[in-house]
Amino acid sequence: MAMAEVTVMGAGIFGLSVAYACARAGARVQVIDPHGVGAGSSGGLVGALSPHTPENWNPKKAFQLESLLMAEGYWAAIADLTGLSAGYGRVGRLQAIDTPRALELAQARAGGAATLWQGRAEWNVVPAGQFAGWAPEAATGYLIHDTLSARMHPRRACAALAAAIRELGGRIDTDATPRGSVVWATGHRGLLELSKALAKPVGNGVKGQALLLDHDAAGAPQIYADGLHIIPHADGTVAIGSTSERDFDAPDTTDAQLDALLVRAARILPALQGAQVLERWAGVRPRAKSRAPMLGAWPGRPGHFIANGGFKIGFGIAPKVGAVMADLVLQGVDAIPDGFRVEDNL
Repeated sequence: MAMAEVTVMGAGIFGLSVAYACARAGARVQVIDPHGVGAGSSGGLVGALSPHTPENWNPKKAFQLESLLMAEGYWAAIADLTGLSAGYGRVGRLQAIDTPRALELAQARAGGAATLWQGRAEWNVVPAGQFAGWAPEAATGYLIHDTLSARMHPRRACAALAAAIRELGGRIDTDATPRGSVVWATGHRGLLELSKALAKPVGNGVKGQALLLDHDAAGAPQIYADGLHIIPHADGTVAIGSTSERDFDAPDTTDAQLDALLVRAARILPALQGAQVLERWAGVRPRAKSRAPMLGAWPGRPGHFIANGGFKIGFGIAPKVGAVMADLVLQGVDAIPDGFRVEDNL
């Protein structure tokens, strides 16, 4: 039997995860991206891998859970193959509980997590003093501590995936002729192009800004407070992000909104006050109309597929996205959950 051929258009996290899964399944794979590996929103700084609340269960939350539980073994296998670390660590997450009602909800969700998370991770209500020195202020004196959340370094993850694809015989080019089945994972620009092709809006881009601080808190939990992610990376840096801008003129330019993030972060976590800013970053994340990822066959284009719309959860669901898209492209097996389909955005 001839080896299946797959071309993936786009070298962001979705494109690379699909290419890697196809290569592992024995396909001849090439990735084409004129801008290079991780050049779009996948080349950011934050890398928060966090679950939705364990309640009101739906296919999106179940898919995300499966991917988050896959992640440790997934990134370990890539590191074994390439010698490159993605900076993955299942360090957990802290969230402040500020009202009696929020405390009641958090305690109820702990019971939900015990069932819905299959006993493989916990959602606990803990005294804030348990994480003294690395915790947001909580008016009730309590925090949510979940043990499912993890972090990774986005650029290192993309580099490790690219290296794994090459180790498995795949190619990554800035320009080449597509061969075989074609998977379009072209980020926010791809959503705009798809909207034109289908003559209806299916998604757009949302700008985000983030920054990187020189502060060593490796191994500490990530924090989510006041709409901010505070992510301690394994390399002795802390990422802060991000803004969410629907209207923007300069997609790659940072501005005063990022300065405001730094002020908020230092207020949430005084340990960050005075930390040197190592990098400021801005990019545009792909958001499908349904707000869920858009996966499946391209309507009316046999042999063409779409993997887009990762928005804020792309890195967290990438292992599972790669697996289901490889099954669809190579075997015709459709395990895409309701709500994630291309048709859900039409």
